[in-house]
This record gives sequence, structure tokens and C-alpha cells, in this order.
Amino acid sequence: MNKQLIFTTCLLCLLTLGCQQAAKKKVDRLTDYVNPFMGTDGPGNTYPGATVPFGMVQLSPDHGIPGWDRIAGYFYPDTIITGFSHMHLTGTGAGDLYDILLSPINSKATKTIKENGNCPYSTFTHDQEKAEPGYYQVYLQDYGINAELTTTRRTGIHQYTFPKDDNSGFIIDLGYSLNWDAPTDTYLKIVDNTTIEGYRFSTGWAKDQRVYFTAKFSKPFVSTQLYKNGDKVDVNATKGKNTKVIIRFATKDDEKILVKFGLSTASNGGSLASLKKEASHNDFEKYRIDASNNWENELSKIKIESSNETWKKTFYTTLYQSMLAPTLLSDTDHRYKGADGEYHQTTGYDKYDTFSLWDTFRAAHPLYTVMHPERVKDFVSSMISHYNQTGLTPVWSMQGNETNMMIGYHAVPVIVDAYFKGLLNEFDAELLYEACKSNAMDDAHGIKEYRELGYVPVSYDHENWSVSKTVEYAYDDWCIAQLAKDLNKTNDYNYFMKRANNWRNHYDTESSFLRPKLANGAFIEDFTAKDYTDHFCESNAWHYFWFVPHNIKGLIDATGGYNRFEEKLDSMFTYHPKEDDKLPIFSTGMIGQYAHGNEPSHHVAYLYNYLGKPWKTQERVRQIMETQYKPIPYGHCGNEDCGQMSSWYIFSSLGFYPVNAAEGLYVIGTPLWESASIELKDGKSFKITCKHASTENLYINSVKLNGKALDRSFIYHDEIMKGGHLEFEMSAKPNKELWTEQSSYPPSDKN
Repeated sequence: MNKQLIFTTCLLCLLTLGCQQAAKKKVDRLTDYVNPFMGTDGPGNTYPGATVPFGMVQLSPDHGIPGWDRIAGYFYPDTIITGFSHMHLTGTGAGDLYDILLSPINSKATKTIKENGNCPYSTFTHDQEKAEPGYYQVYLQDYGINAELTTTRRTGIHQYTFPKDDNSGFIIDLGYSLNWDAPTDTYLKIVDNTTIEGYRFSTGWAKDQRVYFTAKFSKPFVSTQLYKNGDKVDVNATKGKNTKVIIRFATKDDEKILVKFGLSTASNGGSLASLKKEASHNDFEKYRIDASNNWENELSKIKIESSNETWKKTFYTTLYQSMLAPTLLSDTDHRYKGADGEYHQTTGYDKYDTFSLWDTFRAAHPLYTVMHPERVKDFVSSMISHYNQTGLTPVWSMQGNETNMMIGYHAVPVIVDAYFKGLLNEFDAELLYEACKSNAMDDAHGIKEYRELGYVPVSYDHENWSVSKTVEYAYDDWCIAQLAKDLNKTNDYNYFMKRANNWRNHYDTESSFLRPKLANGAFIEDFTAKDYTDHFCESNAWHYFWFVPHNIKGLIDATGGYNRFEEKLDSMFTYHPKEDDKLPIFSTGMIGQYAHGNEPSHHVAYLYNYLGKPWKTQERVRQIMETQYKPIPYGHCGNEDCGQMSSWYIFSSLGFYPVNAAEGLYVIGTPLWESASIELKDGKSFKITCKHASTENLYINSVKLNGKALDRSFIYHDEIMKGGHLEFEMSAKPNKELWTEQSSYPPSDKN
């Protein structure tokens, strides 16, 4: 009896001790490393609000004040909040969306200012604000109302904690707009005392945007008042360019009100279905947990180990931001508003949009082929549907619209890359080819002149961007040629390979730059490479000189050989702007003439590998990672641009980068992590380990792939996707003997 008692007592003690130790040990969630405020200050133009990976809804606070700094509706230095709208762009320079604004109010909602359209607002402080993946919270000081936001794929979920007030309520303002956005037609209907439906059609960057919504409130309205174009209307439904509804009820102290918005681009039937399928209950905390778990699952696809907490926070924040776009467009029944203005229904895929392709073809879409191969199929299907509806692939599409922003036909490298990586085996290859070819044979955007002359001539039109267009068209043509070759279209292959060399038509031996050219074949006079002009897209001649990713060897030879090319590449990072140089708003993150804040420079640091000087790549890549990214509000050196800025960091911190986004290989830079593991399909993983990883040890001493010495400065996509182990040995001193033979250089003139 005594022995049994002693045993039982000891067992209980051990169990108690184990439970206490488990309670003390915090569960390490990757979402804890994410700071959604990164990029909300400075030029990042990100939003801090709630969303799920690639979701339709981006529910985020709006200051209500227009301007470049508030392109995403929010700017960290500001101190007021007008309300919470359901759609936002992430990290762009385009002032659009901000659709379906909901503002909580009560008797204290009396402050207005001209700058926010005389809407009621409340002040707030960052001490009473919080953001994490899938969740945002802020205390509205003037009202005494606590706001909490979360989402599902197609619904926005709000929870507001009100103080005691007989005049509490909400405003749904469909006339609210910012920056380029303006309503063209809006509709509101009070369906019953807890339900409101409506739509907001608008123009702006997206010329024909349509958002339908159904809103469900957990507390019945005591009174409602509709407004049309500023005037009260005594009806239960109204249409007009500018409509809003004010809802009122009494609240007890600390009373919680839940509001759910279902969204659709096709119909109010679709928005109601979004609610029924994705938001059927009123448990806010469960929605929040589900959103957080959704993010945790996606973030867990890459697990890193590092003693540097700042780097780790930067990594998981950029990984988070890489999944904020593209955004879902189709309803639960697969209907959506198409680029032709008609309503369509997908078969076997989800329709996505927000394709910032001038940015994202470079690194974001290659990252998706590693992390989200199944979703890549939906992205490509979405691009093909755009082609079927308009006769062209998207250039920069959003909300079922072609904006024609920026240049190139960069759906092509996305499609071609996915094709050669084996992700499109069930697609009609002929249809893919015709879609890729469509933009290249169009006449708009200087493409007609490009076909006829072999380059885009100077026209002095606004945003002529002639040199930039030529080199980006040439790269896209190289991609088309590779697809033509695979499909045994020999004549087309030869034709597009000839066009892929059109970059040479801008090369000027006198200046050793790609120089703007007149239609008569003469180079322009008074050319200064560092000047920002309309001949280069948001860049200068220094930035665009290097954009021949399909033929780096050809560019090296044109420049005068390896030594001359290396000197010029060194100058890119050391020729600093003078104090009186006029730098445009997009030239940020400057290291010499290198501008990491804008995309054309993103591959340049990796070009030393093509010269047998990988240690110089390692120096520059580490410099960029350490100086241009931080997990703080002023943490992006330029527009984040729908995941591109973040994807550069993700790839680079893992130790490699896709210089040619459609080539299926990655050029090695310098890794940050003690170890990293990329989770793949079928239980496979690709592991990266770094012996002697540290802040000081930025150089690579040696590399092994699956136990064998790696005799080249690049790895293939297939080598990652098969699973394996990439082992780095790091050092504080450069190994100048590593990968110096030309046989180790990345291929750069592949036909």
C-alpha cells in the first residue's frame, strides 16, 4: 500500500512538473515573426490590415486622406482613421480600390476635416494598435471604440467593442474615394434589420471595377437613413453615383457587435453566397484563428533557423508579403467579372487578378513555382482567360481590367517558366503559344515600330520609354522562341530569336550604354547615362544597361569583354549620385547607381557570377539584404510591388536568385541561415545548411549538393524540386578561386 502511494505521488509530481515546463515553453508560431506594418512608412506603400493568402478581401484601415504616401490607404506617421475599406493594393504606386468603407460611430463622432472629405474620424496611437497575419486591431480614441478585423477568402469580418451610448452605429459609404479612384454607380438596399446589400462600380486605374457586397450585422438596427448624392432619401433602396447609409442603435458598455461583409465581382447573389459558405457563424475568434492557421500553413513551407532574430523577422514578413497578391477574383460558384466587361465562369480553377507583371515576373512568380505549384496553374489559367476575352495576355491587370501600366508582355515569361517546369502538362500547348505570341504581334505600345525597325524609336510622347521597351520586348521574345522551339515551330523560333537580339540595336560603342535612337537610325544627342528621362521606364541608362538576362555573355562581349564588363559593373555600385542630381520618387535604395527600390536593378548584383567573380556577388547581395530591408514600418527601400521586393529577399537569403526568370535555374549569391528547409510535394524537402553562418561570414568557401562538391555557381529548379541538400561552408574571407572557370559560369546565351 505504501509503495503504491509513493509511486502514485511521484508520478503526479512528474506529471505536474512536465505540465509546468510545457506551460512555460511558448509555442513558436511563424506568424509571430511577421510584422504587417513593414513598408507602411517610407516608400513601401503596404497596408497593415487583415487578409488571407492571395485572398479577395484586404480589410484595412483608411486614414481617408489622399496622396502618394497613402496609396495603400494607410501611412504610419498619420494619426487619424476614417474607416475600414475592404480592398487595397499592396506596395504599388497606383491609387485605386478602397472599396466598401465601413466606419463605426457614436455620439462622439463629431470631428471632420476637409482633407478626408469631411467624413467623421477618430484619432489613434500605435500603442493601441496591433497587426498580425489575418488580424488587425486598433482603438479609436475619440469614440472609445475598439476595432478588430479578420477575413476569409471572400469575406471581411469586423468586431467592434462599443462603450455605452444611445447613438452608436455604422456608416457604409460607397461614395468614399481616394487618389485615382472615383465611383460611377452605387447601390444600397436595406434588406432587413440586420442585412444590407449593395454594389460599388468605380473607375480609376481599373476603368471598370465592380464590387458587390452583402453585409450582415449581429445587432438589429433601431434606425437607418439612406443618402443619395448627399441628400436623404425616404426609401429602403437607392442608386446613384454617391450613396451611403447610416445605421443606429444603442449599446451597453463593452458591447461587442459583429459585422460580416461577403464580396463578389459578379453579383449580389455571389456576395451572399460568400457569406453563407465562408462566414456562417458569429464567432470572431474562430475566424481569427482560422486566418492565422491559414497563414501558418503557408509560412511553414519554408522553415529557417537563425540566431539573428531581426533577420528572421524580416524573412517571415517578406514571405508573408509575397502572398498578398495576386488576389482571388472568382466567387464560390466560380463566376467573375471578365476583362471584356462580361461575366464569366471558370471551370476547374480559381480566377485570380492583380498581376503586377512588370515587377513580379522577375522573382515572385518563380517563387510561386517552388512554393505554390498548384496555384501557379490557376494563375496561368487566369492569364489565358484574359487572352480568350481580349485577344492579349495581361500586362498589368486588376479587378477584371487591363490597366496597361508599365511595359513588356511579361505574362510570357511566367507562362513559359511554368511550362518548362512541368506545371502546365495538362494545358493546351498550342493555346499557350498563341497567347504568348499575341502581344508580340500587336501594334500598340511601340510594338509595331519595334517589329519594323528592330527597336522602339524615340517619340517624345509621355512615357515613351523607348530603350526600356526594346530590351524588355527582346527578353519576352526570347521566351517565346524557347516555347516555339519546344513545339517544333522552327520558323517562329528563328524569327523570335532574331528579335531577342534587338537589344543590340540600342548599344552605342561611343558611350558604352544602351542609347535612345531616332526612327532614322541615329542616336540622340546630348545623352547622359545617369539622367532620368522618358527614354527609360522609371530608370536611367545605368539601370537598364544590364537587362539582357537571356544573353549576358552577348552583353559582356559587346561591352568589350570580361575585364571591361567587371569595371562597369563595379561602377554601377560605386558611382554615387551627386547632391544636386535630381532623383525621381522611384529611385530609392541607392547604392551608387544601383537602385534596389525599383525592379530593373534586381538581378544586377548576381552578374559577377558570369565573370568568375562570385565573391563580389556575395559582397553586394549581403550589403543589399542588410541595408535595404528591416522588419519595421520604414523597412522597404521602395514600393514593395505586389511581392517582388519581398521575393527578392526570400530567394537571396536562401542563397540563390533567378537572374533569367524563365530559364529554370538560380544563380548562387550568399545565404543567411544556419539552416533552411523548403517543404515540397509528396513529402519531399530541399534543405540548405550553412556551416559557420554569421554576420561576419558572408563569403562562400565551398558548396556541396547532395554530398558532392558543386562545380558551378548555379543550381537547377529540378534539383530543388526533387528534394536534396545544399551545403554551404561560409567564411569571413572571400574564396577567389571558387567558380573561376568558364565552365562554372551560369549559361547566358542559351538558344
